[in-house]
Amino acid sequence: MTSRTSTMGDGFAVLGVAIKREPWIFTLSTVGSLLFGALTVADAWVLGWATNHAVLPAFRDGKIGDGALWAVLGLFVGVAILRAVGIVARRLGAGIMQYRMQAHYRRAVTRQYLTLPMEWHQKHPTGELLSNANSDVEAAWAPIAPLPMAVGTVAMMVIAVVQMLVTDLVLALVGLLVFPCVIAANVAYQRLASPLMTKAQALRAELSEVAHESFDGAMVVKTLGRESEETARFARRAHELQDVNIRAGRIRAAFDPTLAALPNLGVLVVLAVGVSRVLDGTSNPGDLVTIAYLLTIVSFPIRSIGWLLGEFPRSVVGFQRVQSVLEATGEMTYGKAALDGRDPARLRVSGLAFAYEPGQALLDDVTFDVTPGRTVAVVGPTASGKSTLTNLLTRLVDPDSGSVQIDGIDVRDLARGELAGSVSVVPQTAFLFDDTVRGNVTLGADVAEEVVWAALRIAQADGFVAALPDGLETRLGERGTSLSGGQRQRISLARALVRRPRLLILDDATSAVDPEVEARILAGLRGAGDGAPTLVVVAYRKATIGLADEVIHLDEGRVLDRGSHVELLDRNPAYARLVNAYEQPHEVDA
Repeated sequence: MTSRTSTMGDGFAVLGVAIKREPWIFTLSTVGSLLFGALTVADAWVLGWATNHAVLPAFRDGKIGDGALWAVLGLFVGVAILRAVGIVARRLGAGIMQYRMQAHYRRAVTRQYLTLPMEWHQKHPTGELLSNANSDVEAAWAPIAPLPMAVGTVAMMVIAVVQMLVTDLVLALVGLLVFPCVIAANVAYQRLASPLMTKAQALRAELSEVAHESFDGAMVVKTLGRESEETARFARRAHELQDVNIRAGRIRAAFDPTLAALPNLGVLVVLAVGVSRVLDGTSNPGDLVTIAYLLTIVSFPIRSIGWLLGEFPRSVVGFQRVQSVLEATGEMTYGKAALDGRDPARLRVSGLAFAYEPGQALLDDVTFDVTPGRTVAVVGPTASGKSTLTNLLTRLVDPDSGSVQIDGIDVRDLARGELAGSVSVVPQTAFLFDDTVRGNVTLGADVAEEVVWAALRIAQADGFVAALPDGLETRLGERGTSLSGGQRQRISLARALVRRPRLLILDDATSAVDPEVEARILAGLRGAGDGAPTLVVVAYRKATIGLADEVIHLDEGRVLDRGSHVELLDRNPAYARLVNAYEQPHEVDA
């Protein structure tokens, strides 16, 4: 009972958030609903008046006066028109309020996603994030649709009950005996349906996670022949959601007819009692018709409130899931410092340490500096911390201790956007959008066409781009599937170069490019004259490493050695084994 009470309280609290944000729209829809409710009740009065002043006299006298006929017609038409105005205001206001809240929270969730650091994103599946921004937001504000109706029908119920009591106290009390039955049916429905709706909302998120994972890993699924297994994995979740929804539907299928039947039974009881009272002269026919009609009216408010309360479990779950994103901590703080100039940047890394989990350091006391305009290669075995280092250099995450400085300024002291204006990174996996070549290179920035082609030339991508059907305007498909791996990497590199970074970080960004093309790319970067950036390259190939001015040997999160490639080959056996391993032919058993 405590859980149900809490859900109801939380549901009204969620609605309070919406009302506070959209008070005028809520007022419009509520006024429309109140107008609808009042005029629906007025129908009963008109019906009773028409019975006493037009219908019964017509039976008694054998004719109906023109004045009475026109009066009845005018009353019914007037009530109908005003009620229609109330319906339009109620539905329009509720729709605007609901869609505004959904749009606002979708934008808020998306902004928060972009604010939170990569460390937070790495702990949350993409499918869950999609569910937060879509189905959870929709669920959170689903009760707004029946809210104005519920508010208006409460007023309608009060007006109707008062009119019943004023019209005929005895018949009113007989009719109101149906209320406890209707309330009991609503309570039973809430208790049975609420847990199922809560579970269904959680299953929607799980289904989204499975679907996204399967689609994202389509190549793995296809190449390993796991289509049937992935289909079965998705089907299990889909069938589980289906079963929960069917169980909830069965409860609803039993509830709706029951709720519809109870007022009708009440009307029959009122008519049975009312006829005897009319016959003995204690009631008149008009009052009996009014009471019977009002009884059918007062059952509707309880049903509409039931619709509202029925949305609460799903709404509360959705709102809590959305709030968990909006209240997530870990967002980065920024200073006010700026990076001036367009010359190559000076990079200094001092005492850098980082761990995703306590006691499992990925980097420990990493210290080095890079002179402006020089090229430094970071070399190390798998899981030595190279990619983590690039994340720290670009401030995708903040270190546990130590600092990264650009031109002597700690990157944590820079204003928002300053680092991105001077530093570009090309990651291991090239990500391309379902857009044109131009769109993927510029990402919507206003960049002159000659600048785009210059970046493509340095990235050795101008040749194949010029050969595409529409050149720069050729669409590349989702994730650039129309291009080879090496071509995607070169487009990704051009995207970084077009911003003319002062510090360029390549995280094994040319691994899918053949060595000859890679050498031309690096030579082009170094030969860009005054526009050449300071370059940090995570590299494996000996030819690439040999082009660097200095090499940093990284292993188990520590800098083991640094110097030129030749120097490290001479004095560092571990380094020599590592870089030579990539060049040695592998023996194949016959």
